[in-house]
Amino acid sequence: MRRGLISGFVLDGLVPDPREGHPVALFGAAAGRLERWLYRDSVAAGAVFTAAAVVPVVVAGRGLRGPVATAAATWAVLGGSMLGREAERVADALERGDLERARTLVRGLCGRDPSFLDEDGVARAVVESVAENTSDAVVGPLVWGALCGTPGLVGFRAVNTLDAMVGHRNERYERFGKASARSDDVAGWAPARLTALLAVAVSPLVGGDMGKAWKVWRRDRRAHPSPNAGQCEAAFAGALGRTLGGTNTYGDRVEHRPRMGEGPEVAVADIRRAVRLARAVNVGALAVAVVGAGLGKGRAPGGRLRRRGAVAGRR
Repeated sequence: MRRGLISGFVLDGLVPDPREGHPVALFGAAAGRLERWLYRDSVAAGAVFTAAAVVPVVVAGRGLRGPVATAAATWAVLGGSMLGREAERVADALERGDLERARTLVRGLCGRDPSFLDEDGVARAVVESVAENTSDAVVGPLVWGALCGTPGLVGFRAVNTLDAMVGHRNERYERFGKASARSDDVAGWAPARLTALLAVAVSPLVGGDMGKAWKVWRRDRRAHPSPNAGQCEAAFAGALGRTLGGTNTYGDRVEHRPRMGEGPEVAVADIRRAVRLARAVNVGALAVAVVGAGLGKGRAPGGRLRRRGAVAGRR
């Protein structure tokens, strides 16, 4: 498992995602068809949809064995390199003074309406997206891969994808999407907190202060309406020495998010700092996953410790 995780992590940085036919995109398309078939305005229908979409993926993951298959699955579910590249594309546009291009690009990173955002508003949207998606796109898959092997890798990505698709608080998905949203909250609980701890630990790499980052994270982590995104955004705010939060527009819906952090508002230059912070967190998460997978290697599937020289017997 460890070799597969490391190889897949490296591949994520070297092999760009295909424009068409990416496994996560194919899963999303299949889940979309399943949604159209199963949709009812009820929590129960949403629970059936979530189970029907995730369970086959987990079962299929059990059939992916060996370092090559694990590496391929890891590459498929990780999105750290793409996240960094997309964020830097926005930074490039803003540094050229092309605000309209930056507004267009930021739509690929978050769901808010960027139409009326100025340069600093776009920068805040990018930094907040990088913070949250570092957990969703990298730390979460690695954590669940270390804990549960390849089924954990692909299962986490399936749950997270469903949350992005139907886990919205609007008229259509308020009830139907609840099971997917709650599943994602549960699956993302540990990864979000590990992301925050790693961001605090590596904050000096982006000019931050560990003590201040720790204080901001501990103080502001529950200010966000999301129990997991708040952990990541508060830690990134503290590590970068910037203030996140404010008014976000999502179509006809406006949300006023509490402020998190200390220091000035996010500026364009902070996008690249956030990307560097995320990359350092990603490496830290890989190290944790590799150690965790190594510890788990000493246990047999039934939970008993393997012993050198032990001979399997019949019951």
